Amino acid sequence: MQLNSKERFARILNHEPVDRIGLFEVYWRETVDRWTAEGHLARPEIVSDHFGLDVRRTGGEITPADYRTINLIADVDAGEQMVEETESAKLVLDGNGAYLRWFKNDSGAPEHVGFTVKDRQGWEEHIRPYLLDERTYERRINFKSFRTLRTKCAQEDRFMTCGVVGPFDQMSPMCGHENLLLGMALDGGWVHDMADLYATVMIQLLEILFEREGLPDGLWVWDDLGFKGRPFMSPAMFRAQLYPAYKKIFGFAHSQGLPVVFHCDGYVEALIPALIEAGIDCLQPLEVKAGMDLLKLKQRFGDQIALIGGMDERVLETNDRDAVERELLSKLPGAMAGSGYVLQVDHSVSPLVDYETYKFFVERGLEIGTY
Repeated sequence: MQLNSKERFARILNHEPVDRIGLFEVYWRETVDRWTAEGHLARPEIVSDHFGLDVRRTGGEITPADYRTINLIADVDAGEQMVEETESAKLVLDGNGAYLRWFKNDSGAPEHVGFTVKDRQGWEEHIRPYLLDERTYERRINFKSFRTLRTKCAQEDRFMTCGVVGPFDQMSPMCGHENLLLGMALDGGWVHDMADLYATVMIQLLEILFEREGLPDGLWVWDDLGFKGRPFMSPAMFRAQLYPAYKKIFGFAHSQGLPVVFHCDGYVEALIPALIEAGIDCLQPLEVKAGMDLLKLKQRFGDQIALIGGMDERVLETNDRDAVERELLSKLPGAMAGSGYVLQVDHSVSPLVDYETYKFFVERGLEIGTY
């Protein structure tokens, strides 16, 4: 059986027989810059093509990047106002009224410095009216990036997903994790209402996008719901306050015939049953250092959802090929059993990983992962 990438990924999502496991990856920008400077890549944008990834997403596979095919920041026309800049960092005020400090030599998330919105009143005054203003909706959609990727994937028989940021990751940079989690504990109705509005407006924007540009092959939803060892919230809180919004988004995707790939860093095993019930078809990236266990997840949920990732990126950072081989051999046979698995590390590939090490990881992984 010889499949193209689009066919392969579609069959993996359905747990159908395939020729080999799938391939996906995310790379830190510094990693791609390093590999490019060393002459392994012609230019940074081609890293996904260079390794022949089976599935693509709007926003790309280099991080950090602008994943906002759908822009749900409150004041979409505000841009970022520079508040303070040093040699190492810049402090900006964004369209949510959030003060975020970005470190110039670090591609990680920004430091949360301060927030205009801290509670229901702030949300009602500073965010909700903007999101309800339908006059802004066309400006919230990146038609061009969607069209460009859709055309490219159609030409190359790649599986194309439309990437969107889920409700929790819309709220957390808007009001901050601390205020959001306190809100879940003290005013759950507020968080429920916020999540519902983000879901509702997202769907309205996707309807505009898909009507104009056509459908993708799937929907890719980013939302980090956990940290090391546990989710940010209890399963009961998730079900009461966030689950309805996710069910609405995933239900919309399925109504369009689109499978859902759900990205979630951190430890979220306790939330997976609710996420499956809400409608995810695939979970990514299964962060090992947070406590996620690929083989355990395969055993518990592998007959219900496909899995992407779960290979310890820290092993690749050793640049010890024997260690990489052991990581692959210890996990791949179990992960690929019965289809439903796509090879990826458990987080973005860091610049500590040599190009040749990563190349070995891919080539040996696909060799072991051939049925």
